[in-house]
Amino acid sequence: MSSNAQSLRLSVLIPVYNEAGTVAHVVERVRAVPLQVELIAIDDASTDGSGEVLEDLRRRGRLDHVVRHSANRGKGAAVRSGIAAATGDVVVIQDADLEYDPAELPALLRPIADGRADAVFGSRFQGGPHRVLYFWHSVGNRVLTLLSNMFTDLNLTDMETCYKLVRADLMKRLPLRSNRFGFEVEITARLAQAGARIWELPISYSGRTYAEGKKITWRDGVAALLHIARYNLFPPRGEWRRR
Repeated sequence: MSSNAQSLRLSVLIPVYNEAGTVAHVVERVRAVPLQVELIAIDDASTDGSGEVLEDLRRRGRLDHVVRHSANRGKGAAVRSGIAAATGDVVVIQDADLEYDPAELPALLRPIADGRADAVFGSRFQGGPHRVLYFWHSVGNRVLTLLSNMFTDLNLTDMETCYKLVRADLMKRLPLRSNRFGFEVEITARLAQAGARIWELPISYSGRTYAEGKKITWRDGVAALLHIARYNLFPPRGEWRRR
């Protein structure tokens, strides 16, 4: 790992909704990463005891901050609350399940640390090891990425990936509005519109089944089609695109 990467502080945002069984393990895996890490969990009005788990982790110093929503507002809203609280140099979202491996964060951070990138996407479709699961999910992800690329003129392979590392100063000025799973579409559109230098690196992926707690459904895929058109054709006005 480069010394440049070690000099940066990575704000890891963990949106949490009913992940009491996995979130503590995720936190410990992030803490094991050899980086300067700020860990912020956002409890999106969980009802399964996740809030108590997060408070215990905060009390023991495993979490730096816990942000609480009084009502369930969705992943995008949780991420925005985390961005507002972040004080690091680079921001990344870490889902509270066990699908993404925090051990890969140092490699993903390197292009930003070396000054070559403003954002780095971790792609599940560039040949990294992955659990074999749903064929139609992979087809849907590829179709959504293709449509997004047609609007953004990017050549991404995995627009829907959770692992998107973004320079904090850039992330904080992006006009993000999506409350739910449209966040992935929106942030990709806003980064393209801001002229961000985007890199993509392969990552491993251990997807969950619905029995194991996977939340996204075909309805979210249909909604993403509308989000792609909305966020690319109607960007907010203002000076946020200036670098």
